[in-house]
Amino acid sequence: MVKLGVNVDHVATVRQARGIHEPDPVTAAALAELAGADSITVHLREDRRHIQDRDVELLSQTVKTRLNLEMAATEEMIGIALKILPYSVTLVPEKRQELTTEGGLDVIHLRTDLRDQVATLRQGGMLISLFVDPDLEQLKAAHRVGVQAVELHTGAYCEAADETARKAELAKLESAVRAGKKLGLQVNAGHGLNYRNVREVVALGGIEELNIGHSIVARAVLVGMERAVREMVALLQGR
Repeated sequence: MVKLGVNVDHVATVRQARGIHEPDPVTAAALAELAGADSITVHLREDRRHIQDRDVELLSQTVKTRLNLEMAATEEMIGIALKILPYSVTLVPEKRQELTTEGGLDVIHLRTDLRDQVATLRQGGMLISLFVDPDLEQLKAAHRVGVQAVELHTGAYCEAADETARKAELAKLESAVRAGKKLGLQVNAGHGLNYRNVREVVALGGIEELNIGHSIVARAVLVGMERAVREMVALLQGR
């Protein structure tokens, strides 16, 4: 059964819009766990546009399932991860001008630096993952730099313009899942998944966990976090 990781970044986005103390992503994470989330994900960006250092510190103390910290592969972020020691770290590309992460890491180009950074992070006992496009050569490079897991970028599938393009992107994801498993990697996936498009990704098989944030938080604005998470859990379970 595919696990659900709930990303609570955009609860913090709403809070930061007013610069006050609510809504609280820590409370949202607790409600998500109560509703059946298998893990909580937050992305501590260098510009601190949503999640703040204090959020990560509190989540590291309060999350009952597993805390996954998304972050850029920088000296500052590696230091924070080694201090907080979340269950897992997912290294992602990051640009100041982007609205959200636009694609996977170019592991092939960055392999020398990533090899050293992954080795440093693994000394903390964390599971280390790379956010990558569903590309065989990138998966091979991820394996060579020493990570235990990858998160496949599902954005191209979610944003496909028509049925033909969507099926082509789904086929790429299926091939990438098989390749990742063959390399001995834990395969997760995420980005852009919602209540309408997630079933086909679940049906691929081989994916251990899907990380979903924006669509759950958007649904939670209307029906509450617990119901929004339960509805997504039901989809992942085929109900």
